Amino acid sequence: MTREEKAIVIEDLTAQLADNANIYLADISGLNAVDTSNLRRACFKANIKLAVVKNTLLSKAMEASDKEFGDLPEVLKGNTSMMFSETGNAPAKLIKNFRKKSDKPVLKGAFVEEAIFIGDENLEALVNIKSKEEVIGDIIGLLQSPAKNVISGLKSGGGKLAGILKTLSEKE
Repeated sequence: MTREEKAIVIEDLTAQLADNANIYLADISGLNAVDTSNLRRACFKANIKLAVVKNTLLSKAMEASDKEFGDLPEVLKGNTSMMFSETGNAPAKLIKNFRKKSDKPVLKGAFVEEAIFIGDENLEALVNIKSKEEVIGDIIGLLQSPAKNVISGLKSGGGKLAGILKTLSEKE
């Protein structure tokens, strides 16, 4: 690979790092062709981009990026695959589900909405992260709850009041 080609790859990686808020680094080495194909197919279905990258080029792209990746460049050893996703927990869920069949892929690190997670032991925490839509849904549910209680209280109170008035009017 010539210097010009490397410079182009670094520019592309820097642009991808800038465009994506959720970046996962995983090791998929050791997967056979069938498992690799299944992983790629699962990523496509889950709207996750999967790319195998060279560690030195990715490290230079991280340095050139405006984002602060902290200790994430230190995990760039061995084979590295990048996963990009719109939702923060989608790649973690995919990795967890895929590992029910095999011991790979191994999570090296993740950059999720400017939070950095290093190591495979953080996989469960990443799975439990709620997506933006889930958080918004929870907030809307919490906001609607008191209003629904007031409305149902008024409806039941109105029914009781109407029943009492009807009973009193029938007695006379």
